[in-house]
Amino acid sequence: MTQRKGFTLLEVLISIALLGLMIVPLFSVVEMMRMSNANLLHALEKSQEETQASKVLFLDIMSSDGRITMKKDEFTQLCMEETKNSLYNLSVAKVCWLVLKDKNTLVRIEGNNYRLPLKFEDKVEVDKVMGNMELFDVYHEKDKVLIVMKKKAKTAMSFLVQGITNPLAKVLGDGTQVFKDGSKILPDGTLVPAPNKKKKAKTNSNNRQQATPSGQQGRQPRGGRKQSNNNSPNQPREGL
Repeated sequence: MTQRKGFTLLEVLISIALLGLMIVPLFSVVEMMRMSNANLLHALEKSQEETQASKVLFLDIMSSDGRITMKKDEFTQLCMEETKNSLYNLSVAKVCWLVLKDKNTLVRIEGNNYRLPLKFEDKVEVDKVMGNMELFDVYHEKDKVLIVMKKKAKTAMSFLVQGITNPLAKVLGDGTQVFKDGSKILPDGTLVPAPNKKKKAKTNSNNRQQATPSGQQGRQPRGGRKQSNNNSPNQPREGL
């Protein structure tokens, strides 16, 4: 009786058919795993994006001098006139957060001596933070600032910043905000810096020096004896 050394053609065809039936569901499982990993990575990136945005905004407010201005419309326009939280190595920066109409994009603007809306010559840095915003609102009362933000089809996120000293002293009838250090914010958003106190103190010091009576110069102290003049003709000389 001879031994078989291989497979028949029929056995090979049957094996290929069985392998084909197994590969189809196997590829489906692999594709599902790939899509699941992609969705998970995308969700993590979105979560990191929102976390990073809230962290930067928190530091902007905490590092500010308390001069916070807001303009409410469909979205809130938030500006910190001076903050030490700079992403571009500025010692002190003006930072504004607002939502652009283009795809409701939340942006962060950093620079110095600029006003909104921006002009072509303004030297600022504009960073895109998040798109598809449905809500960006800010509430400021006493030393507390509440931020509420929400993206489309996402859960709303909010956080509270406390200990923000409001240096606002009064608001004039035309809307001008006057702060305790003497600086002002005009209704159009222009920042008028505080007067230079050092210069004023130096001027007062010079005025006091000029007010000193000139007759006091050269006055001899009380009780002092008048010195004699050896060359006086009425004084006898010795040795003659």
